[in-house]
Amino acid sequence: MPKDQTVLFHSTIFGPVHSRRLGVSLGVNLSPDDGKVCSFDCVYCEAGYNSQGPGTTGLPSREKVKLQLRDKLSFMKSAGDPLDVITFSGNGEPTLNPDFPGIIDDVIALRDEFYPGAKVSVLTNSTRIFTREVAEALRKVDNNILKLDSAVERTMRLIDQPTSKEFTVERVVRGLKEFSGTGIIQTMMLRGEHGGMTVDNTTPEEVDALIAAYKEIKPREIMLYSLDRSTPEERLRKVEKPELEKIGRRIEDATGIKVQVN
Repeated sequence: MPKDQTVLFHSTIFGPVHSRRLGVSLGVNLSPDDGKVCSFDCVYCEAGYNSQGPGTTGLPSREKVKLQLRDKLSFMKSAGDPLDVITFSGNGEPTLNPDFPGIIDDVIALRDEFYPGAKVSVLTNSTRIFTREVAEALRKVDNNILKLDSAVERTMRLIDQPTSKEFTVERVVRGLKEFSGTGIIQTMMLRGEHGGMTVDNTTPEEVDALIAAYKEIKPREIMLYSLDRSTPEERLRKVEKPELEKIGRRIEDATGIKVQVN
């Protein structure tokens, strides 16, 4: 059952917030600040479903992002505030912004100027990794965090609800292999119901499929996490940390790849 849930971030630069995965994080929202633009329509998205619409403010320009980020970093630096990471997330998929490659260059330069010890991270749903300019930009950041919620086609479509039929598990795994050794794969573990169908990517069969995909992709690291905030689909349940840790150990033992559980 869906519920009325709308975008979380009403500005282009937000935070800093404490991220359970990344530390003290300053957010960069490359989607509208009053609507959602995404190539997935995930049942668990804390920003709500795409049906709420793209809003009226449009995608922020490269110049807007640069000016606002400079102002924020300058203020934080003057105040002596700590910063661990600048994170691209927000009300949708950041790589859909046409200025994404240039914005990455600007953010790296501003990071180097104000907080050279901080990392730059991008949370992406992996739908745009096939675009050369986007892939090149992702290779420049410290933490290129790429989504793979299921390696079973039916389950992936049920959880992530990609807007393009061309996006398949087979294709995305092939694309993710291009980031072997550098990319970080992020997987949301959850269970429940959606549209009268069971949602569960924690079963032995699902984990086996993920292990096979991780072995093929060979990421630098794997991040497993579960629900932490309200979701637009009400019939979803969080996978508690002890179970996540058990799944993580199984994956780490099978792949030899470091697994971070949050």
